[in-house]
Amino acid sequence: MHSIAARGLTKKFGNVTAVDGIDIRIGSGDVVALLGPNGAGKTTTLDMMLGLIPPSSGSLEVLGGSPSDAVRAGRISALLQTGGLLADMTVRETVRYVAATYEDPAPIEEVLERTGLVELAGRRVSKCSGGEQQRLKFALALLAEPDVLILDEPTTGMDVGARRKFWDTMHAEATEGRTVIFATHYLQEAEEFANRIILMNRGKIAADGSMQDVRAIAGMRRVRAKVGGGRGGSGGQCGSGGQHRADELIAAVTTAFAGTTASFDGETLHIITPDSDAVARHVLADPAVSDVTITDSSLEDAFMTLTSPDDQGATS
Repeated sequence: MHSIAARGLTKKFGNVTAVDGIDIRIGSGDVVALLGPNGAGKTTTLDMMLGLIPPSSGSLEVLGGSPSDAVRAGRISALLQTGGLLADMTVRETVRYVAATYEDPAPIEEVLERTGLVELAGRRVSKCSGGEQQRLKFALALLAEPDVLILDEPTTGMDVGARRKFWDTMHAEATEGRTVIFATHYLQEAEEFANRIILMNRGKIAADGSMQDVRAIAGMRRVRAKVGGGRGGSGGQCGSGGQHRADELIAAVTTAFAGTTASFDGETLHIITPDSDAVARHVLADPAVSDVTITDSSLEDAFMTLTSPDDQGATS
């Protein structure tokens, strides 16, 4: 049984199609990053998984039943961007208050320990930073010991150290068989912590797979080259001549090779292209060029390739 199984999942708001016939299968223990530009349909997809809004068409199962059944059974929990906390209560009081709504919650002190809130337990919520409040919301999500955790921009407001501790906790939860699905705008976070990427654009799935799979789908690689000062100039000795040669090379490769972009930082030419071998041969033919390297593209490169800045007609 899949933790999440969606087929032809669609959500419309009037004439706007927010999610457009997507198919998703997510297994137990997966850590899945849901990525996409604003308006891609990420939050709408998560809201349907949580039973907050019904699909317009298609099917969606959570742990073999309906999303609302999973919520009532405490088998799916969420840390969402929306939803407030009671400012006058302490952290421990808040956890205890919410725990009282569950028939068999996780031990309060254990949850505080797992989420790094022990030292903050006596602090009033109003005195907690944004990142600390996010950790408190995470603690509340764990009280039911859910099988599936849905996280919408979970580390917003956290500093680098808190963010890393948060994801260490997430992976510990996943090793226990818990499925973690998170939407984030931190691409590096997805690259480091997810074992699967689902990239959405305009309500559809643009790519789905491991990091390597997504990069391969994008089909882009990076070519870097030092640019010197002109014919007969030595590589790396850049001045106005080097800038001129770089400008000429940028114009040449972006014209000759479809889908290629390039920039120059004053010393190194940076090219992103689907035809790295041909581009490398082209720039190496110029005597002003040296030290050419070819590397895999980053997740950011794949993201920019597979998504469009035009999100008209979609919603978040």
